[in-house]
Formats: sequence, structure tokens, C-alpha cells
Amino acid sequence: MNDIRNNWTREEIAEIFDRPLLSLVLDAAMMHRKYHTFGEVQISSLLSIKTGGCSEDCGYCPQAARYQTGVKVEALMQLDEVLVAAGKAKAGGASRFCMGAAWRQVRDNSDFDRVLEMVKEVNKLDLEVCCTLGMVNEYQAQRLADAGLYAYNHNIDTSAEHYHEVITTRTYDDRLNTIANVRKAGISVCSGGIIGLGETNDDRIGMLHTLATMAMHPESVPVNALVPVEGTPLAENKKVSFDELVRMIATARIVMPNSAVRLSAGRLELSLAEQAMCFMAGANSIFAGDKLLTTPNPEFNADMEMFRILGLKPKAAFADGHPVKRQAEVNSMEHEPC
Repeated sequence: MNDIRNNWTREEIAEIFDRPLLSLVLDAAMMHRKYHTFGEVQISSLLSIKTGGCSEDCGYCPQAARYQTGVKVEALMQLDEVLVAAGKAKAGGASRFCMGAAWRQVRDNSDFDRVLEMVKEVNKLDLEVCCTLGMVNEYQAQRLADAGLYAYNHNIDTSAEHYHEVITTRTYDDRLNTIANVRKAGISVCSGGIIGLGETNDDRIGMLHTLATMAMHPESVPVNALVPVEGTPLAENKKVSFDELVRMIATARIVMPNSAVRLSAGRLELSLAEQAMCFMAGANSIFAGDKLLTTPNPEFNADMEMFRILGLKPKAAFADGHPVKRQAEVNSMEHEPC
């Protein structure tokens, strides 16, 4: 049977998800070895280029304007500040640099023009450039592609059934439409979700089903564990257990073999041994640096020591080629005379 499938049923994913944990991890590790260089991990760095003041009501997010979380609203950063941060990220071992703005959606204005300039300039540092800016339409996605954007992050967060319990200011289809616009522009898709939002295991399976049945699997699938923030509606949610996180990573690895599975928010709570098991289960990407937008994250030095102990090595930038350039080549071939 072909491992890379887009016709998974919920029942098939549930069977994988419910396997005994050690058997599941072994199955995922074997799949990982088949499609990836074992022990090679992509290091990404995330910078909040515009913090706070978002009009959305995402129940987990400290940047929502309606919640009192102590996050200070800050204007869009200047280009030189972003380039300094990108240079530090690269010096610390990152091969991907992601810029996040607390916007509901991109607007065609001077701020977006400045972000496009940031994309162009960070590209010159030989880093894979990623953005997460909220919803984008086809035209905006194409402008990002033309600027050289490598990847766009837009998480689906949870299952379609549970989504309205977490967010009411945008729909599940809004998220899927943005992903479709990004994909059409030839940009690499980064899309995953968060566990710990009050969802059931059926919701977790449903979220994976949505991702695994896309016409093309996301090239990167972040698996986040909720970091509860005081002042948000989900501040009192129960902490996600380590085995729940491993189970999500391993299942994602099996149903989306070719995707990078990113161990993301919540990693600060894990011991070195627990992170090692996540890597065994198929995680091959991490965010490094002291912050994930506004929440704490392990520092670069600690991560480099972990890499040394576990025998991991950082993945080089553009190791998988550039999706925009690949798309341009495909488009060119389509228009060549027979």
C-alpha cells in the first residue's frame, strides 16, 4: 500500500491513534526512517513583528485585544530590527525564520508593503522565510510568493466540530480558504493545530483527518500543546500530558509521511528524555529561541546541548527545494508547446 495517501478515513486514523503507545512510536519511527534522514531536525525561529491588539477571540491567545493578559500592543517592527533578529537566529542554528503579525487578516496597505520588503531582505540571508499574518486572499498570497516567501503558517487549530468552541470570529472554512490561496500561489504550507483546547480524542483524530485528506499534505505540521495564559478563556485548562503529545506526533508522522512534524508550543515543559521520545515518534522540526511569539520557549544554547546529547543535526535551509521556484518551473512547463 502507498504510504502517502489523501483518502484516509477517520476510522483508519483512529485505529493508528489508538495503538499501544510504544507500538505506535515504533511504527512511526519506521515510517520516519523511510521518508526522512533520521536524526536531522529543522530549526526554526519565530519573531513577533507586530504584537497584540488582534480583533479575533481565539480562546487560547494572549494577543487578543479583548483579553487582559498583560501583552503590550506594539506597532509593526522596523526592517533593520527584523534583520538583526534574523541574523541572530541564523547564527544560533536556525534555517527557517518565521515572522508573525497579530492581524485578523492581511490588508493591502503600507504595513503589508513593509512585510513584503522584510521577506525580500531576510531571503538575502539564505534563510527559509515563513510568515503567519492571518487570512490572505489569492492576490495577497501571490504577492508574498513574488517576494520570495518560502512558507506560510495558518493552523486549523482543532477539528471542524470543536472549532466553534474555541473561536467565533472566523470560521473553519476561512482557515481552509487561506490555506488553499497559499497553496495556489506555490508557497509551502505550514498547518497543524493545538491540543489541550478542551477537545476529545475524536476531535484530535478529526483535526489530523482534515490535514491528511488535503489534496497535498502540508509540508510542515506543527503540533502544539496549549500553554495556558492568565486572562484567556482557556487559562484554567488542564495541562496536556506527555503521552498525549507523543501520540499526536506519531499519528501525524504515519498519516503524513513526507511532512515535517514540528514539536512546537509546550516544548518548554518537556524534559530532554521526553523530547527524545518525540523525535523517535517522528518529530523532525522545532522552534528554537526564547519565545514563541509571546510564550516562553527553550533557548538556543539549551537546544544545541540537546542536539549534542541526542546526536541530532540541524537541517540545512532549502534542503527540499524552494516551492515558489518549483511552482514557476511547473507553470513554465505547462505553457511550453508540445
